[in-house]
Amino acid sequence: MPPKAKITPGDGTKLVIVESPAKSKSLAKFLGKGWVVDASVGHIRDLAQPSELPEDMKKGPYGKFAVDTEHGFDPYYVVAPEKKSKVRELKAALKDADELYLATDSDREGEAIAWHLNEVLKPKVPVHRMAFTEITKEGVTRALEAIRDIDQDLVDAQETRRVLDRIYGYEISPVLWRKVSRGLSAGRVQSVATRLVVERERERMAFVAAEYWDLAAEFVTNDGEKFKAKLSSVDGARVAQGRDFHDDGTLKTKSALHLDAAAAAALAAALENADYAVTSVEDKPYRRRPAAPFTTSTLQQEASRKLRFSSRVTMQVAQRLYENGYITYMRTDSVTLSQEALNAARKQATDLYGGDYVPEKPRFYKAKSDAAQEAHEAIRPAGDQFRTPKQVQGQLSADEFRLYELIWKRTVASQMADAVGFTATVKVTGEASDNRAAEFSASGTVITFPGFLAAYEEGKDVSENADEEAKEARLPQLAEGETLAAAELGAAEHVTTPPARYTEASIVAELEKREIGRPSTYAPTISTIMDRGYVRKRGNALVPSWTAFAVIRLLEEHFGRYVDYDFTARMEDDLDAIAAGDRERTAWLKNFYFGGEDAEGLHQVVTDLGDIDARAINSVPITENITLRVGKFGPYLEKALPADAKEGTDPERAPVPEDLAPDELTEEKANELFATAATPEKELGEDPQTGRKIVAKDGRFGPYVTEVVPEMTEEEIQAYMDAQPVEYYKNGRKKPAKKPPKVKPRTASLFKTMSLDTITLEEALQLLSLPRVVGQDAEGVDITAQNGRYGPYLKKGTDSRSLTDEEQLFTITLEEALAIYAQPKTRGRSAAKPPLAEFGTDPTNEKPVVVKDGRFGPYITDGETNVTVPRGTSVEELTRERALELLAEKRAKGPAKKPAAKKTTARKPAAKKTTARKPAAKKTGN
Repeated sequence: MPPKAKITPGDGTKLVIVESPAKSKSLAKFLGKGWVVDASVGHIRDLAQPSELPEDMKKGPYGKFAVDTEHGFDPYYVVAPEKKSKVRELKAALKDADELYLATDSDREGEAIAWHLNEVLKPKVPVHRMAFTEITKEGVTRALEAIRDIDQDLVDAQETRRVLDRIYGYEISPVLWRKVSRGLSAGRVQSVATRLVVERERERMAFVAAEYWDLAAEFVTNDGEKFKAKLSSVDGARVAQGRDFHDDGTLKTKSALHLDAAAAAALAAALENADYAVTSVEDKPYRRRPAAPFTTSTLQQEASRKLRFSSRVTMQVAQRLYENGYITYMRTDSVTLSQEALNAARKQATDLYGGDYVPEKPRFYKAKSDAAQEAHEAIRPAGDQFRTPKQVQGQLSADEFRLYELIWKRTVASQMADAVGFTATVKVTGEASDNRAAEFSASGTVITFPGFLAAYEEGKDVSENADEEAKEARLPQLAEGETLAAAELGAAEHVTTPPARYTEASIVAELEKREIGRPSTYAPTISTIMDRGYVRKRGNALVPSWTAFAVIRLLEEHFGRYVDYDFTARMEDDLDAIAAGDRERTAWLKNFYFGGEDAEGLHQVVTDLGDIDARAINSVPITENITLRVGKFGPYLEKALPADAKEGTDPERAPVPEDLAPDELTEEKANELFATAATPEKELGEDPQTGRKIVAKDGRFGPYVTEVVPEMTEEEIQAYMDAQPVEYYKNGRKKPAKKPPKVKPRTASLFKTMSLDTITLEEALQLLSLPRVVGQDAEGVDITAQNGRYGPYLKKGTDSRSLTDEEQLFTITLEEALAIYAQPKTRGRSAAKPPLAEFGTDPTNEKPVVVKDGRFGPYITDGETNVTVPRGTSVEELTRERALELLAEKRAKGPAKKPAAKKTTARKPAAKKTTARKPAAKKTGN
């Protein structure tokens, strides 16, 4: 929190309220005497949970959503419990102030926070709305010159969004709970984003690979220079490439020549001794303009491509850079730069690269979306004079520096000259021994003036379908008619690949392209669909779960309008119209929920939903007789029963591994899973002491042994109950006799050195005998040897010590155990263990990234930052990209805050207030 200044009433003190403590500290540097800056720490109130409403409101019109849908969609707001002390603090500061400046962020959400503050604090002094896009002296000065009132239209738009999201989620999510699984949720943007990922996976599942061949050659000029080329046509017929095939494997263009392996090999053989000559050389001018300055969306995309940051990490790091005065506001869809920024960028480009690299006039960019808020600026370095990355390097963390450098490069490059050059295309022809003319092509781009490329080059998402020939190459100087020799020539096989899965960068680009949601919502949207289990990351790719398939199928079949891409985009346009004052919020919400002449509303859709076949919703056909079902405990496969199956026969089932992507569940893989599931348990024999059967199985967490506890018969259960003493309730009624407790079978995991194929009854009984009492210490406390989740260990009371290997569980003696306890405790590590996995160096700090086995499980570390491997992710399936992302997210959160030391000075009792309190209005809650 910023330092508290003593406020003397009547001295013209001005109270400024911002959202974050970090921002308040930065802002305080630029405000002089008489200004006090405090922070609301985000929102101070929100819609109440229906369960938290006052009792007299729960059965009324507010009861379902905490929104009165019958009277103007009036929301019932409450101050969050953790914010009540902050509200008291702000009210106390306001009492001694002569003016209030609400300086929250300049977007709709910031406007709404300012409005909520005004509603709750109820100031009796003049109130000003101050908005700035950068926390610099110049930015604050400009903001003070442009103070205004709270924009009610912006507030209405944000309130409408909040009410809309509450109604949408609270009406549709319960349907998902009943028909798919508890804990799921639907959301206006998150459901559409999930649908995009699922649709792409459906395309991959339906994809049929096509095989095609061509020839690859390396030609040599008379001067000995070499270049590579590919076969482009034979006797004038263009050779088919990947782009010529449909996703079902059929050829799009019938005139294209589809070479198979035999035809390609025959042509290569016929060209073995051919003479080659250059038949065509084409040079085309090449010019490339720089990309526009960053918006929120393009920053997330580029940080994902170049820095491997998730959208969440990008926004967290950008927030810190903004709050500390390094960049302008990071939630914007504008590509506009202020005149001061244009001057700063052009001057810096001139100073660093020379006057030739800067065009005569500034560059101006236009946003792709008509709904872009052009009143804001693009994301750029803060200030009227930019600080170079070298100037800020020692002031920022590694992630902050990398993101600042990216923003600086993009901004400066946006005001630099075009990159120019030429693209050369060369065609080489040779005559085969069977008189066929084979034409080869090669192309490359030569940059003669780099222009903005000297500072920055925009990244691109590489499609799995990208043709190799699209890559740029340098070509030697060639002339038409020049003879060439073929140094290498051979047939090359190619296989078409399915559409690439979305990455965080590409799905952000797709959402923006479809004008769905707002750039500021993309990071939380992606985080939400991952946290809900709809999507997981494999490397950079977003892979949907089978639960997502079930959810999207239900939404498509019964709530199709609400996951329609165009409908969702139009909703965003309507919210923009409300923000501009062109539409009225109540009428719009009424039309959305209750419907109008053009369409029915959400309330009618839910009311008239009818029966939904949950079994059908949770089923995905894999083959004619194999169906995947989404069950309570995860997805599983089920085989259809044959026609002659006896009544009551259970169908054959097999669990589906969590890490198996949907498009990998082919018929062959399904049969493999059935074969694995059908493997019977291995019976090892009987325990001579208990007579119970001992079996070995392969379980979800690996192979294990267990005992089979026989079920009690009805007679045995009744005999047990009859033998119990009779008990009575307080009212004299007889208590029912207790049933016998279920006996939990002993279970033990196999050691790493054991396998299901070789495990014996003797070894199994040994495992089931654990924990083993090794002996007692001098005080008579038992020392036991146990096998835990993180390996073998000794336990004496609450004191645990690790063992070096599992075999010690049976061999360690009391003397050896006492010797271990005589040594100082090393937090469970008797010796340094080798890492579980190694992922090379982290590009942010050049430190080695490894996975270690810690006290509370495996964790990722670079020597400075530690982060636990997420539950449900094994070390084996952890990728380098995911490990770096988890480290980046942990660093973005910053160091954990230490609890403030408690003050021990005595506090004076507060004087009792005698003024009567006014009852709170229903709308504002408590």
